[in-house]
Amino acid sequence: MKSALKTATTIDVHAHVVLADSMNAAGHYGPEIGQDEQGKPWFRIGDYYLHGVQYQGSAFMDVDVRVQRMDLAGIDVQVLSPNPLTYFHFIDKVDAVRFCQSHNDALQQHINQHPNRLAGVAALPMQDIGAACEELERAITELSLLGGYIGTDIGRHLDDPALDRFYEKCVELNVPLFIHPSPAGIDGPSGDANLKQYDLDIICGFAAQETIAVATLIYGGVLHRHPNLDICFNHGGGAVPMLIGRLNQAARLRPWAPEYLRGDGDFEQFLSKIWFDTHVNDQRVLDFVVQILGKDHLLFGTNFVGWDQHETHSDAEWNLQLADNARRLLRV
Repeated sequence: MKSALKTATTIDVHAHVVLADSMNAAGHYGPEIGQDEQGKPWFRIGDYYLHGVQYQGSAFMDVDVRVQRMDLAGIDVQVLSPNPLTYFHFIDKVDAVRFCQSHNDALQQHINQHPNRLAGVAALPMQDIGAACEELERAITELSLLGGYIGTDIGRHLDDPALDRFYEKCVELNVPLFIHPSPAGIDGPSGDANLKQYDLDIICGFAAQETIAVATLIYGGVLHRHPNLDICFNHGGGAVPMLIGRLNQAARLRPWAPEYLRGDGDFEQFLSKIWFDTHVNDQRVLDFVVQILGKDHLLFGTNFVGWDQHETHSDAEWNLQLADNARRLLRV
């Protein structure tokens, strides 16, 4: 796979997958696919039902359809990641471990059907840090996956010292960690009721989760304690570029801020270590993201075949720069 990544001119790092061989691996939580009496599809995770999204026969599940769609979109390689509905960070440890193992095994088999076009990152059972470390190591060393993939809400704060063991494992294995939001209330807390209308949990809630996660990692000293840790977020970092002034000001002035963040530019120095994808759906926003975050830690991302799929950039030189950035992050 890495040989294909070496020559790719467009590398999409934001492409979720649904795997038939991981169905019903999470106990009561499924996941399970079916159809209602009218023949319309549903996807069940515990007591939650996603209605109307066609997974079976689509690029989400059919690897040949995916590659055909990639050809049409001008994408050379995709890095496949778990569906945000199936992080399962709040379910019983035994069920979570079983699901992640099943998912990662199935992902490897999925990738092996088109190894020159697909790579992948591992689902991890974050409710048990030891189990997450073990599954990450197995996924990297035995399955040849390229990194770990977790949600923004894993049941504990991302700067919890208990997670240092996990972050150290990422550094030891020399792999990146991808962090992506999920809708609240799938298998964990229900979250803000105001977001349960108009898909605001996805439209606005994802950006809030990403912003909070970035701030937590920097304010909480995770990147200070683990300077060689590479973390990647989606959607241009949520609201981070817009809030950069307030984030900087807080680092300088608030009483909880550590000394290593209090100097001018200290917050942004840590921010420059984080990677972000370009899935923002508006060129004006992307221009602003580049202005605030720079170019050397940005990656191409589409949320492939999702409702908000981002189109391939028309600038070949820009695509190549993003691909080169992806090669650095993925250790190619």
